[in-house]
Amino acid sequence: MNRKKTVLIDGTGMLEEVYYALPDNCVKGIRNVVVRIIEEKQTDYIAAAFGNFNKDGIAAEDLKKKQELLKEALADLKIPVFEEEGARSLDLICSLAKNCEKEEKDVSVLTGNETFLMAVNEHVTVLIPGLGEEGVKLINWSADRVKAEFGLEPEQLKEVFSLERGAGIGRKTACRLLIQYGSLKTLYGRKEELESDQVRKALTEYEQQVNKEADSLCMKTDYNLRLDESKTIAESEIAEIMDMDFEPAGFPEEGEEISSSGWIKKEVTDLSDAEAVFARCATGASVGLQLAGTDKKISALALCFSKEECWCLIPQGDLTSEYLKEKTEEIIRQAEEITVLDLKSQLPFLNLNGEKTVFDASIAAYLIDPLKSSYEYNDLANDYLSLSLPSKTELLGKRTITQALEENRSQAVNCICSMAYVSFLCGNILRDELKKTDMEQLFYDIEMPLVYSLFSMEETGIRVERDRLKEYGDRLKIRIKETELKIYEQTGETFNINSPKQLGEILFEKLKLPGGKKTKTGFSTAADVLEKLAPDFPVIELILDYRQLTKLNSTYADGLAAYIGSDERIHGTFNQTITATGRISSTEPNLQNIPIRMELGREIRKVFVPQEGCVFVDADYSQIELRVLAHMSKDARLIGAYQQAEDIHAITASEVFHVPLLEVTALQRRNAKAVNFGIVYGISSFGLSEGLSITRKEASEYIEKYFETYPGVKAFLDKLVAEAKETGYALSMFGRRRPVPELKSSNFMQRSFGERVAMNSPIQGTAADIIKIAMIRVDSALKRQGLKSRIVLQVHDELLIEARLEELDQVKKLLVEEMKSAARLAVPLEVDANVGESWFDAK
Repeated sequence: MNRKKTVLIDGTGMLEEVYYALPDNCVKGIRNVVVRIIEEKQTDYIAAAFGNFNKDGIAAEDLKKKQELLKEALADLKIPVFEEEGARSLDLICSLAKNCEKEEKDVSVLTGNETFLMAVNEHVTVLIPGLGEEGVKLINWSADRVKAEFGLEPEQLKEVFSLERGAGIGRKTACRLLIQYGSLKTLYGRKEELESDQVRKALTEYEQQVNKEADSLCMKTDYNLRLDESKTIAESEIAEIMDMDFEPAGFPEEGEEISSSGWIKKEVTDLSDAEAVFARCATGASVGLQLAGTDKKISALALCFSKEECWCLIPQGDLTSEYLKEKTEEIIRQAEEITVLDLKSQLPFLNLNGEKTVFDASIAAYLIDPLKSSYEYNDLANDYLSLSLPSKTELLGKRTITQALEENRSQAVNCICSMAYVSFLCGNILRDELKKTDMEQLFYDIEMPLVYSLFSMEETGIRVERDRLKEYGDRLKIRIKETELKIYEQTGETFNINSPKQLGEILFEKLKLPGGKKTKTGFSTAADVLEKLAPDFPVIELILDYRQLTKLNSTYADGLAAYIGSDERIHGTFNQTITATGRISSTEPNLQNIPIRMELGREIRKVFVPQEGCVFVDADYSQIELRVLAHMSKDARLIGAYQQAEDIHAITASEVFHVPLLEVTALQRRNAKAVNFGIVYGISSFGLSEGLSITRKEASEYIEKYFETYPGVKAFLDKLVAEAKETGYALSMFGRRRPVPELKSSNFMQRSFGERVAMNSPIQGTAADIIKIAMIRVDSALKRQGLKSRIVLQVHDELLIEARLEELDQVKKLLVEEMKSAARLAVPLEVDANVGESWFDAK
């Protein structure tokens, strides 16, 4: 007997899922999916159920309105709708599905709620929408798919979801635990066996919430709901459905969309309408602004200067990109406050040199909380406005706004308007937060001017000689092959060196090297394990070399070529909002992480060359973090050593080891250097012993002697930890805050990490701010003096300038002077500057 097919629509679950991907057209989107199912004759019966939403506030109210619209749309399609007072759609659907199974029907549940995966069996599947390249697509979850994805039976997912939602345990970890222990009851009974302190703590601390989630995930199937056997979908009804023109009441007129939070987005493509918008943007107004474009041409301008509406102006006909550029610059000159997101990305479309401060909300949010991973408009909306908005990725996928304007105009308009709207509403909130946290000066004097310097550096780029890069790559490949053969020769076997499993077996089973750490997947071959063995076993040194060589080859020899532009230069991206300490980072490509363990690694710098008629001038600070430590700790002996311009490591060795300065050995100096820099990073005796290959007792004695030598440093570091415990954050000399939540952890390792952060963040943060100030000053001086030389690279404490030959002396003098005077410390800032025909030569 052929089983009849039935689709049950979880109206509430679908709305909650699609709402955030298609906030303004979610009803239409769901209706289109349902029509497609009917049109393609995927079902004999169809019904829908609705329940309560799991949301509060503005979003919940809007969802309720959308739910009524969806019910209307389904009624028009002659689809029966089931509701029960106070009932969840989950329970109504499960009751319907149970009775359909009894009547020998195969059921597909159309939902956005993955909780339904628990109900999957031989005759019940779940259809969940996902975003594909061409819009919404349905993913069909069968019992086999659930098992393949989770490694568990569908009914076991209740316990996975309970751990995930109740204890915050990641899904992969939760699945692994359930696969290993079989049930929550067994897991809790044997939780003391768990290796992970974090998981064990979460299980203990959130046991009540886990049980509560487990109870809430129990599905009721006792509602007496049945489908009308006579209401199968007829051919005539399919034809009728396809002829229907659905446009429920409340949908906006063309060119105007009502957002999920009630504000209106208006698209403008006519010049006269654009002029009216600009006229409304009166002098002195506060404006949220966002630009998008490509090749320095504006493709969209979003403006917001009220809580009710936002405009998106798109060049078309007489409304040109040039006109929008001119009017945008005029607004920036006249407005009282301009707030944007990611100002640097918009500078290609404007002629701005920092003469008027444009407030970058992303950077402000980063200063206020530097531990977050993202500062996009949806993050700011959630954090400061209690507003839930779909992210750029949810709306556009990997497309830019300019690309999306061609492919999905509505989504692109939604995205850029959301940026301007959030900027407008968050601007003053963030300004107040900067004031409360005493970071206004840091923001206005360092971070905002830096935006323009980084943009200038990105625009200039750095030249790469393709032939040298190819030759470098060829040399690397030869060295890789040679090293590979030496490893095979010393191990007596050919194997995959890149396979940790195979490598572990060769080293610790076949060669029986000491120190093997067995894990669930085999022996650990992590760098820290191998580095301990390297001094005694030449094959380990070869393996470490092999890893460095292959990384150099893939990341730099092969990787850099992809970034070389038509002008033979790499225009990388420099990021201000990535690191918690305030350091600048670089991506596409990352030029701040070149391996320098071996000479061949350092030689990658030879491929970076100045353009004709120029040379490179490279300058970096000498021991800037130690100098910052001396200044901030006010330790008289450390300050005195630097003021005498003596070898700080030799002096430390002399004091710590109680030997005359002239009798300090190279080994003693090396050990003292490790202690000097280790103190900056809050190094422990264990860390120092590992680094110097000495006993922990010896390492403890080194550190104790260091603090006896520089008592002011010890007092200072202790004070930093105490203050961070009291305030919850560490503070740099320039007011940069770094929250240290780990200090309140009940986990000893986490607290120890927090103490190290509290000690090193003020020092690292201050050093980062000094190089930023230096960069701003150098960039400004070059332009102010009318020089053509430009900064092309910043790497930690180093600045690289492409200097015109005729400007060389002036540039070198300017560079050193500006870097030295970037901050006034109790000790001098020393700068080493060199000139060369390549970055390697100048370094």
